[in-house]
Amino acid sequence: MAGFLTSCQLCYTGAAMDEKALHILEFDKIRAQLAEHTSFSAGRELALALQPTSDMGLARERLAETAEARTLLEQNTNIHMGGVHDVRPLLPRAERSEILLPADLLSIHSTLARARSIRRTLTRLGGQFSRLANIAARIEPCDALIDEISRCISERGEVLDSASPALARIRSEKRVAHERLMSLLERIVSSPSNAPYLQEPIVTQRQGRYVVPLKAEFKGRIPGLVHDQSASGATLFIEPLAAVELNNRWREKELEEEKEVRRILLELTELVGDEAPYIRRTVEALAELDMIFAKARYAEQLDASEPELVPFRQPSSPRHRRAGGREKNSSSAEVSHPGSVIELRRARHPLLNPDTVVPIDVHLGDDYFILVITGPNTGGKTVTLKTVGLLTLMAQAGMHIPAAPGSRISAFEGVYADIGDEQSIEQSLSTFSSHMSNIIHILDRANEHSLVLLDELGAGTDPEEGSALARALLSHLLQRRITTLATTHYSELKVFAHTTPGVRNASVEFDIETLAPTYELSIGLPGRSNALAIARRLGLDPEIVATAEAMVSPTSLQADALLAEIKSARDEAQARLVEAERRLNAAKALEADLRYRLAHIEEARREVLDEARTIAQAELEEVRAEIERLKRRLSLIQAGGSLHERFLAEAEAELARRAQEVPPLEETTAPEREAVPTGPLQKEDIVWIPSLQSTGRIVELDPEEEMAEVQIGTFRLRLPTSKLELREREPEPAGVAEAVHRPSAPSPGMELDLRGQRVDEMIPRLEKYLDDAYLAGLPWVRIIHGKGTGALRRAVREMLAHHPLVAEIRSGEQGEGGEGVTIARLISQD
Repeated sequence: MAGFLTSCQLCYTGAAMDEKALHILEFDKIRAQLAEHTSFSAGRELALALQPTSDMGLARERLAETAEARTLLEQNTNIHMGGVHDVRPLLPRAERSEILLPADLLSIHSTLARARSIRRTLTRLGGQFSRLANIAARIEPCDALIDEISRCISERGEVLDSASPALARIRSEKRVAHERLMSLLERIVSSPSNAPYLQEPIVTQRQGRYVVPLKAEFKGRIPGLVHDQSASGATLFIEPLAAVELNNRWREKELEEEKEVRRILLELTELVGDEAPYIRRTVEALAELDMIFAKARYAEQLDASEPELVPFRQPSSPRHRRAGGREKNSSSAEVSHPGSVIELRRARHPLLNPDTVVPIDVHLGDDYFILVITGPNTGGKTVTLKTVGLLTLMAQAGMHIPAAPGSRISAFEGVYADIGDEQSIEQSLSTFSSHMSNIIHILDRANEHSLVLLDELGAGTDPEEGSALARALLSHLLQRRITTLATTHYSELKVFAHTTPGVRNASVEFDIETLAPTYELSIGLPGRSNALAIARRLGLDPEIVATAEAMVSPTSLQADALLAEIKSARDEAQARLVEAERRLNAAKALEADLRYRLAHIEEARREVLDEARTIAQAELEEVRAEIERLKRRLSLIQAGGSLHERFLAEAEAELARRAQEVPPLEETTAPEREAVPTGPLQKEDIVWIPSLQSTGRIVELDPEEEMAEVQIGTFRLRLPTSKLELREREPEPAGVAEAVHRPSAPSPGMELDLRGQRVDEMIPRLEKYLDDAYLAGLPWVRIIHGKGTGALRRAVREMLAHHPLVAEIRSGEQGEGGEGVTIARLISQD
């Protein structure tokens, strides 16, 4: 079957990645999981053959296809591959005019019918899903073939009488001949005179002829032809002579029917042969679409996001960093940065349990492209390497990755890995020899646009020689400007990374209190030695620990203590920075919201006054009309002139009095409303979103699609420009912001991200957040829990539904995060 994938695979291959690295990084397991989301065999084979590509344009196109498929599936459009089969193996037979069976023709029919439906749907939605529509455009309708198979073959796989006039006539004549034959045979077996000679009064078939069972000892009592006998010889199956002619007639019609059916099937087969190139292209397009939708479903399962693939930046020389008051060693020739980018935010290994895996942040700086990771065994060093490598391969294969939005990766020409113990007994290679052989293989193939991952560099041999060899290898990779992540236990490599430009330390952390790794990656600090602390914590005799400490260099002990202090200070500074940014964003969102609320209050007041004046003016007009009617009536009264004049005078005075009570509309002294800017929306405009009852700032604008990306607080939404109302064109002066009264309690922000947390961790955090949001006067909040298995989502919604501060909840809409987000409206403080 692999031969049938060639044309599809041409669209999904670039420069071949290192197969050994794909195996080490377990990309084959990713392909197997992806294949489980396909709908038919051709799509499955394409998924299992998926290869990452080094062509950044092609990889970006694949990622965009996956994003379109995710959006399409979120809209619940009726797109599926039900009834689709890989019928390409049937096409060579059809081209050779080898008659296809009705079941084969039905498979072709159902495949083409579903393909036609998919093509129509995606073509109709081409404006929104252009990439999927372009693939669907390769589907050939083959309407004539679909209609012809429908006319000739029933859903049960039978050739219909309507397939041809000749077949309808032959089957009619066959039924008449069969009825006459059966009527005659029924009379023979039911005749009392024949009853003693028959084993049973039944009619059966032998060798395509209808016969009756005659007892062997009565042979010749019923004249006829013997066609068979029973195994015991006690029964002869004879065709009575009286039925021979009718049997012949029925058999002739049966043969004519078979011949006509074969002729019809041959005609259909030849039609399939004529359309074979188009059917082949259609199946290949369906397989491609099936794999793209499989990527989308797999991404939803992983709660993945679309990474940004970026080109290599222009080479730049690394800056010498200060560390501990000393410049980095610059004795070696300064090496320029290759321009590679790795920025993975809250990345998770896709093959680990999503409920327990700890997200990590991995990034390369402008002044380094080699990371040396240290830390305890089973602390997550190897998982970090595999996560970076595997997510890079997934991104370059067009798959969304389990990481937070905003993650960026360069499109590497090659990804190489030496991870794990590959000791070979058959080849008599030790662990060290196996690693060296693999590293030699990597060095022969890697270049400055490659990514190299090395686990336990220099291990498996004498520590002094292993450390020296590891430093030499890293120096070589540095000089060749190859992006590298390496793990080690050697202290000398920590010093090397600390003093060498272009190299940076990183570590996986360890909790001394629980004696367990945290699996969190910390970039910038080397891992500390925890052996003595662990021994003391486990209860080893303090005298033994003290003796060991005395044997250790005081400089090493002081360095460990200093590392602990630096890490603590950095964590505290990082936490304060995050909190400051959160509060700043929340304050800006609240300020904009309050400013718009104040404008709304003034606008509502003016509308009420205008409406009151309009009603009063209408009533005044009614009074004037009534007075005019009275004047006309009084003019007809022939009473005394003085009475008439007095009545008119009183009425006019009353009219003047009422008119003075209602000031004319043009003379109102309502306060001037702030001018609302007009014209087309622009970037940085402040807009009102009626559907969310909130304000936001336009950060991106797409005039062609009439869409805008609006920032509300700390998150962004993509919305149609028709759903936005312009409120401000320029930022308010500083005095305006100062005039707005801040809430008495600080805002916790408009959203809370709970992804990656367990239910028992989530409950107290969500409880505190709701309290803070209510005290800050937030009208609504956005809870991000992801999709995953659904356990966290159910727990969050159950808690929100019964919380006294929550008025109502709803799922996120398109653009808000869908089922991975819950929007909660808080009760009013009025």
